[in-house]
Amino acid sequence: MSELPSAPPRRPLVVKPIFTYPLPTRRPQTSWRNWGGIQSRADVDQEAARIRGELDQLQAAADFPITLLPLAVIRRPDELAALGDLATADALLVWAGGDGGGNLMANMNTIAGLGKDAIFFVRHQSGPLYYWYEGIMARLLHQHTDTLALDGIDYEDVVVDRVDEVLWRLRALCGLRNTRGSGIIAVGGPGGWCQPRGVTAELVRNRWGLDIQTVSYEALGERIKAAREDKAAVALAHGRAGEYLKLPNTTMETDQRFVQNAFLLEQVFRALMHEAGCRAITVRGCMGTIMPIAETTACLPLSTLNDDGYLAFCESDFVVIPAGILLASISGRPPFLNDPTYPHDGVITLAHCTAPRKMDGHALEPARIMTHFESDYGAAPKVEMRCGQKVTNVIPDFAAERWVGLAAQIEAHPLMPICRSQIDVKFPADSRLLAERMPGFHWMTVYGDYLRETGYALKKIPIAWECLG
Repeated sequence: MSELPSAPPRRPLVVKPIFTYPLPTRRPQTSWRNWGGIQSRADVDQEAARIRGELDQLQAAADFPITLLPLAVIRRPDELAALGDLATADALLVWAGGDGGGNLMANMNTIAGLGKDAIFFVRHQSGPLYYWYEGIMARLLHQHTDTLALDGIDYEDVVVDRVDEVLWRLRALCGLRNTRGSGIIAVGGPGGWCQPRGVTAELVRNRWGLDIQTVSYEALGERIKAAREDKAAVALAHGRAGEYLKLPNTTMETDQRFVQNAFLLEQVFRALMHEAGCRAITVRGCMGTIMPIAETTACLPLSTLNDDGYLAFCESDFVVIPAGILLASISGRPPFLNDPTYPHDGVITLAHCTAPRKMDGHALEPARIMTHFESDYGAAPKVEMRCGQKVTNVIPDFAAERWVGLAAQIEAHPLMPICRSQIDVKFPADSRLLAERMPGFHWMTVYGDYLRETGYALKKIPIAWECLG
């Protein structure tokens, strides 16, 4: 295994914490201070220490990569402009205590105008009352009007008292950071399920800035041929296949040579991603084109790559692939690209032949290694996902304008004559409503509840988010 390249880790979200504070001076027979419990230099120093403690709590609680830059304690816009590390930050985390220097809104408007993702934290009861607990709606968000008046900042970017509410927003921004501009290998080129050629790829490049690198099937065939002639590569693939089939709760119900060929193909895929400096790959024409070249199916290679921290998708469907990258980048767990069926009685079946086994990011689920269903050829895992497990489902539309989110729970993992990995999930929404609101075709599913994070990230693109709960 040491001879194989490893998946690149998620990039950390770089966050610049900022504390804006007032320092009022008493003047006779006039209003000399605004609302708020920060009135003296001692108050400022005490609050800065409290914030640093909260930052330590955030760092310890984060289940995603994050780099917290040193806290900046500022009162005036010129102090903000002098911050040398501001440009390196992906996002700003602003403890909005108040402003000084004669212009109440100067700091906050300057921060909002930087064009960076920003979260504003104000205190009601978790410490000294902040002025911006009163002013953030009418003065900042509405800019003295009746509606939102800022680009890229809205009501969900404000948090009152609860540091845990900051954490999930940062998790969402980390997912966004690792999706925008990310690279992906498209074997056979990019596609979009039943969409005109080229349209979907152009949409996702514009929306997400994905770096889609095409590898032709001719080039893939040459690499597979070279791998077959490499005795060390073949020995490694055969050894890995044997180790895989010895894993607990793993049964083989196909020809072993399909599994061996699958691991050789997986090693070729790893090399392609390593050379491109990315962690994602997708295969177009995997229903038939790849089989004569690889003498197996892509199903098992895509499954094991997902288990090892890569993002590997069948069908090259860029309608749904951005959702898979985003969900994985938010959760740190591999997504399951699947075909939905028709919702009824609060249940829908989701199925495909390429499911990961480490759906929680760590533990292997039981799996039967069978043939790919439609071709009855190759090696495909029937992953028996955990009954009772809560899952997040994301349903993208063809136009990259409206995504639907659905919470559900796995009820069963049956063996119907459909794609091998299959789950019946129960959902709380009305079945007719789901049928009416389902856009696109393919879904992405992950273990856990990440609906809030997904919706928060999508607003930054922007893509409309309809959460059916």
